[in-house]
Amino acid sequence: MRIAVLGTGMVGRAIAGRAAELGHQVTVGTRDVATTRAGDWTEWATAHPEVGLAGYADATADAELVVNATSGDGSLPALTAAGEERLAGKVLLDIANPLDFSKGFPPTLSVVNDDSLGERIQRAFPRTRVVKALNTLTADLMTHPRQLADGDHSVFVSGDDAEAKRIVTELLTSFGHTDVIDLGDITTARGTEMLLPIWLRLYGKLGTGIFNVKVVR
Repeated sequence: MRIAVLGTGMVGRAIAGRAAELGHQVTVGTRDVATTRAGDWTEWATAHPEVGLAGYADATADAELVVNATSGDGSLPALTAAGEERLAGKVLLDIANPLDFSKGFPPTLSVVNDDSLGERIQRAFPRTRVVKALNTLTADLMTHPRQLADGDHSVFVSGDDAEAKRIVTELLTSFGHTDVIDLGDITTARGTEMLLPIWLRLYGKLGTGIFNVKVVR
């Protein structure tokens, strides 16, 4: 597929690198190309010459799948910059979490209980096929799950469009995930986003992000 990954941080780079490794045509989208290249992007890009870099709109224009790997508070601005028309009809894999660091660490959730970031994105872009997934584990496990228990742990998908969830599930399976659970429509993203408080505390206790949940049934 032609994949646009919006976000140049740890998550965006992990997804972009892994997708390119699997043969997808990948472009990373950023707010400001010159600023990104002036940072530590060049070193990463040298190791991943097959991955392109462009502004949000240009990265999204020809993509079949768009990945939102921005920070939670940056998601709607980034997607707005990408453009509603460019996102219309496309599958959007939303990995972001609505984390609020205004009071320090650990963060709280800025959207909780009766709403979710995934739902807010779907409402803002009604013609986009939003699928929430991969937001419940660290970037390295998102893309290389078999390093932990040979992949025997669970990830979730939430979304209103069955075909979009199938496409995302196939991508997750190609990454190595063996237990992808379809929770239902986009409102079920409330549950996966609300896993973050316990995830953060486990991270603090264990001192590593290489852990995940397993749904035993």
